[in-house]
Amino acid sequence: MWELLLVMLERLAIIVTVAFIMTRFSFVRSIIEQKDISFWQRLAVVIIFGCFGIIGTYTGLAVDTEGGVYSRWTLTLQDNEAIANSRVVGIVVAGLLGGWKVGIGAGLLAGFHRFTLGGFSDLACGISTVVAGAIAGYFYKRNENQRMISWQTALVVGMVAEAVQMFIILGIARPFEQAWSLVSGIGLPMIFANGIGAALFILIIRNVVSEEERMGTIQAQRALRLADQTLKHMRKGLSKESAQATCSILLKEIDVAAVSMTNRKEVLAFVGVGKWRHQNNPIIQTLATKEVLKTGTLKLANEDDIFNEEENFPLRAAVIAPLKQNHETIGTLKFYFRTEKERTETTIELSKGLATLLSHQLELSEMDRHLELAKQAEIKAPQAQVHPHFLFNALNTIVSLIRTDPAKARQLLISLSRFFRQNLSGVNKTEASLEEELAHVKAYLLIEETRFSDRLSIIYEVDQLVLDAIVPPMTLQPIVENAMKHGLKDHVGECQLRIRIKKQPKGVRVQILDNGIGMSQERLKQLFESPVTSETGTGIGLYNVKRRLDMMYGERYSFELTSEKDVGTVWTIDLER
Repeated sequence: MWELLLVMLERLAIIVTVAFIMTRFSFVRSIIEQKDISFWQRLAVVIIFGCFGIIGTYTGLAVDTEGGVYSRWTLTLQDNEAIANSRVVGIVVAGLLGGWKVGIGAGLLAGFHRFTLGGFSDLACGISTVVAGAIAGYFYKRNENQRMISWQTALVVGMVAEAVQMFIILGIARPFEQAWSLVSGIGLPMIFANGIGAALFILIIRNVVSEEERMGTIQAQRALRLADQTLKHMRKGLSKESAQATCSILLKEIDVAAVSMTNRKEVLAFVGVGKWRHQNNPIIQTLATKEVLKTGTLKLANEDDIFNEEENFPLRAAVIAPLKQNHETIGTLKFYFRTEKERTETTIELSKGLATLLSHQLELSEMDRHLELAKQAEIKAPQAQVHPHFLFNALNTIVSLIRTDPAKARQLLISLSRFFRQNLSGVNKTEASLEEELAHVKAYLLIEETRFSDRLSIIYEVDQLVLDAIVPPMTLQPIVENAMKHGLKDHVGECQLRIRIKKQPKGVRVQILDNGIGMSQERLKQLFESPVTSETGTGIGLYNVKRRLDMMYGERYSFELTSEKDVGTVWTIDLER
């Protein structure tokens, strides 16, 4: 009995080989990983495992129940013979990986084959093979929430399936004396051997899959690390500085001889072996690189493609991958190798992935550039906006003063000129000092003060030491204009506007206060959430003030507005410095 067990365990080397080969088939891997596969792929799995069961039959040992003689690699059986085999291993594994349909299908194929070989146990063995597939399918159902069947489960199922086969042989095979002699002689060795075989099969599959996943995890971690290290450089765009920094990072992290990066015309960076080649002449010379720039597809370059003009050049192979932006090839990423043998499939796939990664980063840099342009346009937009009503009112006021008070008219013209000069000069600026903003406001208020006759008094409370604080252009004027139009214009009695700029422990506080008619709480709430409809303007001035402060200061400022009907409004901006 123990001799039989040892011989059967020797045959498990076949199981190891078959298990490894099966992990190479994509549809078998899909079943292992419990993914959906097509009917034809499932049928192929049934045939493969059924054939494995047939191999297990052929590699078994023929047993003569009368003489107790074991013979090897028997292809036919006499009436008094049976086979001690590992057929159940393939069927059990099929059911554990693919469910009862795959298990029973493989069992039918291998069971029918066993029945055709003859022997007194042919029918019993054929039936038990199908039953083994059903048993394994039952355990598959019980463990379907697990990602993969454990080897311990496979061990138990393999032993149970073989034990059931022994009972079926005792129940069906005749004469009973031969059946009993067979079971008593081979029962325990086959139960243990097939249980170990099923467990070993699953263990090998698990280890292969786990090793590949581990390697995939390592590659993913490397890719994420490279993405993190190169992002800050490539988001600046494709330049000599960003290319040099990126190539240095890639050379350090990847097992290649050299790394290079180009734009459409010249080599931007070359680090590693042979870097002296491009120091004096950075213009792209190789046809292989020009081909990638033209076609936008990856190329595996050999010695004849790139290095034939320099006999002693140490690099003999390369992977040239396109760098793209908005689906247009704008450069190349090149990995060099000393020999073509060093250019493995892994490095080729890594090259593709890194080229795609860097292309995405370049697209992010383009998006950043457009976003910055949009921000600058939004910051500059208010400078170009001068309400026609203000201009007409100012000109009418000046015309009326030319005869009655020429000196005053001259002063207003100077203020109007300063106001427009500030608007025009600010178009090309993205920031202004509080001193410049205050001068702009004073020019505006001098005109408005004249229009209000003697009803308007303006009070300035300014700390000169903080006037160098920076704000977006046209920050104060829209607030002052709003106070004049909506707070003081319809106010009955004396109008007062107070402008405070004071130093704070952590920065500067700017306040604009009026004693006008105030505004409702509903309008107060809507004012900075979105552009508000206005009868006398575009309704976007105050909304843009906050938007532009958000862009410049982020969370380092606060904007507070309080207002009360018939009492007045207070605007408060606190800036950190």
